[in-house]
Amino acid sequence: MKEQYAVFIERFEKRLHEIFNSENDINELSLERGLPDHVWRGIMEQNPLSVAIPDQFGGRGANVRECLGILSAASYESLSLSLTFGINIALFLEPLAKYGHADIQQGIFDRFLKERAMGGLMITEPDFGSDALNMRTNYKELDNEFKLEGQKHWQGLTGMADFWIVAARKKNQDGDLARDVEFFVTDNSKAEQHIPVEEYFKNLGLYMIPYGLNKIDLTIPHTHKLQQHSTGIKMMLDILHRSRMQFPGMGMGFIQRLLDDSLAHCLQRKMGAQSLFQIDSVQYQLSRIQSAYTLCSGMCAWSSNVSGIEFDLATEGLQANSMKALVSDLMQESAQIAVQLSGSSGYKLNHIAGRGIVDSRPFQIFEGSNEMLYTQISEIVVKQMKKAKETHIGTFLSQFEHTSRVMDRFKKHFDISLSATNLVQRQLVVLGKAIARLVCLQYVDHMVSKGFRTDLFEQAAKHVEMDVKAFLSDFVDFNDAAPIVEYQEKSDWASFI
Repeated sequence: MKEQYAVFIERFEKRLHEIFNSENDINELSLERGLPDHVWRGIMEQNPLSVAIPDQFGGRGANVRECLGILSAASYESLSLSLTFGINIALFLEPLAKYGHADIQQGIFDRFLKERAMGGLMITEPDFGSDALNMRTNYKELDNEFKLEGQKHWQGLTGMADFWIVAARKKNQDGDLARDVEFFVTDNSKAEQHIPVEEYFKNLGLYMIPYGLNKIDLTIPHTHKLQQHSTGIKMMLDILHRSRMQFPGMGMGFIQRLLDDSLAHCLQRKMGAQSLFQIDSVQYQLSRIQSAYTLCSGMCAWSSNVSGIEFDLATEGLQANSMKALVSDLMQESAQIAVQLSGSSGYKLNHIAGRGIVDSRPFQIFEGSNEMLYTQISEIVVKQMKKAKETHIGTFLSQFEHTSRVMDRFKKHFDISLSATNLVQRQLVVLGKAIARLVCLQYVDHMVSKGFRTDLFEQAAKHVEMDVKAFLSDFVDFNDAAPIVEYQEKSDWASFI
């Protein structure tokens, strides 16, 4: 009989706390590359990845709420550990559960449940980062197998994962590569499927997770190709959008930890006769972290309802991009504030806040840089405005299903009509930032209708309104400054003394 989730997650949280705070010191462990075997063993003995495995294969059911709960519990102690789980859950186990061939699913899931196996996804290449559709890794179809060749880099768990899902394009007889993308499951324990590591990178943060450059030269059976429901590109969008919708799980525990530690520090720290907490600017900064906590909570609740593997998320770019871009911005801002409030002690890699800055920073870059995602959010909205023949942003967002519930208090700020001229990208980015905040604040509003605290909602709304006003000011009166490449002539300060 399956253990109740409340019991399962409480036991997991307690064990993690013991491993990182009693049996070991997480602040010291975080300074080393990787984790000692006994630490990994203690963590994986709790079978955390069972949450992403369907019932019929012996798992807990691939329930999004449970997946986000595991990610949050892990990130409260270690953001690196949470990302490790996030890679396994969203980029391997869920795609395998949804698209994997029936002949290979049970055997691989058994390895995860019984042998503490791990898996990841390989898309990014040295010359093609966000430009994934032009990847050069290719495959040829032989009689009973596929032959894959190419290079991949910056995959989390490089050299550590037992299984990989590898993206490749079909090589045609004339040597050209097909436009569509396909995905293949590889087993590193088999010599013909092994992916060697050519180089390990010295990543700035996230020391627990190895990254590097991988050589792809392998053969796999036909059953190891993921079975797309329409096209490979749509399957890739479905996978990536589902992953982006699970970023709030990784952000949730991380932001809550920064909030808890910052509140405790400011209440205890004395500045003369008063506590740090009593200083007005400190209260403002703490409320920023608390607002991030509230917005992330709304994302988690909404994601739990809409991002399961039973849904096709290929067309849900606006929601997925809003969650991923905003929560990663909130994570970075919260870490920066926590360091400022902690004073000199926060500026250490072995301090949760200082470590949090470098560990949360890449979340704004991988799986689509935030500038690109905010741009796409604006493009989606502008395209739908044109389709509706509406030029006034405020009017459109008041009727738009993802923002209509919260637009009353923001409509005056969105009193903007789009001209016939094309928007420059820097305008699209700031407009996307504003829209993403409305989308995610509406997720919180849905929770309020079910009993969520109104004071937390109102606090978050104040910060969202402040941010939106600033973004829309930049949108209307944008800075058109551009870099001057040949800047050296007449620019040496010493010549003007």
